[in-house]
Amino acid sequence: MRYHSITSALAATGLLLSFATSGAAAPCSGSAKVHHATKHQHVSTTQPTIVEAAAASKDFTTLVAAVKAAGLAETLSGEGPFTVFAPTDAAFGKLPKGTVAELLKPENRDKLTAILTYHVVSGAVPASEAVKLDKAKTVNGGVLPLKVVDGGLTVGGAKVVKADINCANGVIHVIDTVLLPPADAAKPAETPKKQPAAKKDIVDTAVAADGFSTLVAAVKAAGLVETLQGDGPFTVFAPTDEAFSKLPKETLAALLTPEGKDQLTKILTYHVVPGKVLAADVVKLKSAKTAAGGEVKISVDKDGVMIDGAKVLKTDIECSNGVIHVIDTVLLPK
Repeated sequence: MRYHSITSALAATGLLLSFATSGAAAPCSGSAKVHHATKHQHVSTTQPTIVEAAAASKDFTTLVAAVKAAGLAETLSGEGPFTVFAPTDAAFGKLPKGTVAELLKPENRDKLTAILTYHVVSGAVPASEAVKLDKAKTVNGGVLPLKVVDGGLTVGGAKVVKADINCANGVIHVIDTVLLPPADAAKPAETPKKQPAAKKDIVDTAVAADGFSTLVAAVKAAGLVETLQGDGPFTVFAPTDEAFSKLPKETLAALLTPEGKDQLTKILTYHVVPGKVLAADVVKLKSAKTAAGGEVKISVDKDGVMIDGAKVLKTDIECSNGVIHVIDTVLLPK
C-alpha cells in the first residue's frame, strides 16, 4: 500500500487524526444530516481496494477473515465508494472469549454480516467531513453516533486511531473497538443451541444398533423393510441375535429362504403391535393385538415384563415412526 503520502499529511498537520480543517475539533451544532461525500473526495483507481488495503496490513487479520466468512469481500472490493470504520485485531481481542470464533461459524453468518455492515457507510467520507457530523447511517440500516472527544473523533464510542487511509473504492478510518448494532450491544454472539439428532426409523435404528443383525436380515428376507420404515407408528418387540440363536439352526435357515417367506412374515409381524406403546403403558396391559392378527400375552413379575414368556431386556428405544422394546426370545405365533 502507498501510505507514505498519508503519513506525510499526518505529520504536516500535527493533528491527532489528520483532520483536514482547523475547525475539526467541534462538530456542527444541532442534528447533522448524514453526509455521503461521493462528490467531495476523489477515488483513485491506482490505489488498492478496501479489502486489498486491509489484507496488506498486519493489523486487520481478524477483520479480513470476518469479511471473507460473511461473504462481503466481493462487495467491499466493488466500486462503492464506501467508508469503513475498521476495527484492529486488538479491537476484536476486546470481545468476550469465544465470541469471534462463534461469529465466524457458517450458522452465524447473518449475525456477522449485520455487525460488519454496521461499520460501513455509503460514500467516501474523509475525516474532515466526518467531524462535522453527529451521526451517519450505515449500510445495515443502523445509525452510528459521531462525536469529537478531546480533539479526536469517536464513532459509536470507539476511538478513531488513524484516519483517511484512501483506497480505490473509498476510505478506511481505523478504530479501537468493534461496533455492535444496538440489538447486539449488550451481549456477545450467542452460542447456537445444539439440536438433537434426528431420530431414525425402526429399521435404520435396528441396523445401526449392535445385536440385531439376524432380525434385520429376516426383515429384509420377508420384504418388510419398506413397511417398517413407513409412517406407522409401530411398537416392535425386537429379538436379539442371541434370541434367534435359541432357535434350531435348520429352522432359522429355512425361514430365511424364499420358500419360508410367508412363515417368516407371520412370525415377524407377530412381534409388531400397531401404535406407539411405551413401557409405562405396556405394563398396564394383559395382552396386545399384533399386526399378524394374534395376541401376545403381557405379564409383570419379579423378573420384569414378559411378552409371551420372553423377557423384555430394554425398553423405550424411540424411533421416528414408533418404539422398540428388546426381548430375549423369538415369539412364535400360536
